[in-house]
Amino acid sequence: MILTATAALASDIPDGVRPPADPVSQNYTLGIDDKLSLTVYGEDGLTGEQQVGPDGSIAVPLIGKVRAEGRTVDAVSAEIRDRLAAGYLRNPSVSIAILTFRPFYILGEVNKPGEYAYRKGLSVAEAVATAQGFSYRARKKYVFVKRAGASEEQKLELRPDLLVMPGDTLRIGERYF
Repeated sequence: MILTATAALASDIPDGVRPPADPVSQNYTLGIDDKLSLTVYGEDGLTGEQQVGPDGSIAVPLIGKVRAEGRTVDAVSAEIRDRLAAGYLRNPSVSIAILTFRPFYILGEVNKPGEYAYRKGLSVAEAVATAQGFSYRARKKYVFVKRAGASEEQKLELRPDLLVMPGDTLRIGERYF
């Protein structure tokens, strides 16, 4: 019974706004400020932490910049492996793990608007709490959400099942008396 109600609530969220159940899934696309752990097995000099830079790339020893923004971990790993195999290493094995996700932003009628660290499973209500709660002028029924990569924000009912994704911009509107 509870599962049915939860499924019904989730189905009301438009597809372009509904986050995947697990943002770390194979379909998660990397973005600026995501922090990665790059491992090239057997090559300690090529292994280390990387952060997706403002230009959307990471700098890999020997091969230089590799575009990461907008691509999956698997796609970036495959490109690094292919470029290393094309003249530097024989059959390299490359792995990338996400250490930290890019931040989310919360604006409008909260007590402390700004940029905050994303964590898996973060709800919009928890994001508001992170920003020290609603201001006294906040309209607490709706939130405006602009997903990373989207061109427009969407007005959504503020519900417990609404999750924040890395790179989201949330805006809490003002109520009118």
